[in-house]
Amino acid sequence: MNISIRHEEEKDFRTIEELTREAFWDLYKPGCDEHLVVHKMRNVESFIKELDFVACDKDKILWYIMYSKAKIINSENKEFDVLCMWPLAVLPTHHKQGIGSLLMKYSLEQAKQLGYKAIIIFGDPGYYHRFGFVNAEKYNIQTSEGLNFEPFMALELYDKSLRGISGKFYADKVFETDKEELEAFEKGFPYKEKHITDTQLKM
Repeated sequence: MNISIRHEEEKDFRTIEELTREAFWDLYKPGCDEHLVVHKMRNVESFIKELDFVACDKDKILWYIMYSKAKIINSENKEFDVLCMWPLAVLPTHHKQGIGSLLMKYSLEQAKQLGYKAIIIFGDPGYYHRFGFVNAEKYNIQTSEGLNFEPFMALELYDKSLRGISGKFYADKVFETDKEELEAFEKGFPYKEKHITDTQLKM
């Protein structure tokens, strides 16, 4: 493969939404809503166009990564700007080929050069620890509900960049979708069977 990284372009939008749908289908819930979030994200103020990248093999898009602005609010109601990285999506046919790591490292360096301090994510610790992400509890950062767990992680983009920053993490409300909105959006895609149910996820 001859991998190149570039910014997402308008002509890529549908391809990216289809890729995201394939990457997240039945992964965390029956079906997925991640492709809807991607669709909506490009039109919100928090979206960072400069950190919107695709990795391609010639003209074929294999991987995609998106960032948005988020906040940490401490007990004194002081706000601190951070990044939220999501999603990092890959075509299911191209897992474990090193492309995701290449794109991730590239985007982290770009975020650092743009002057951002830190990144907060919800993800697989087994994957993201390799890039330096750790449980956000290390920095006294909690979810908006005041929780901490291993998939909730933080990364300093330079040494001690989270010093003095603690509190609850708030991402853009664009990540919140409802059933009716998703069903309407799904009508624009080919039918895809759900292989897990809400009941199975609770077991």
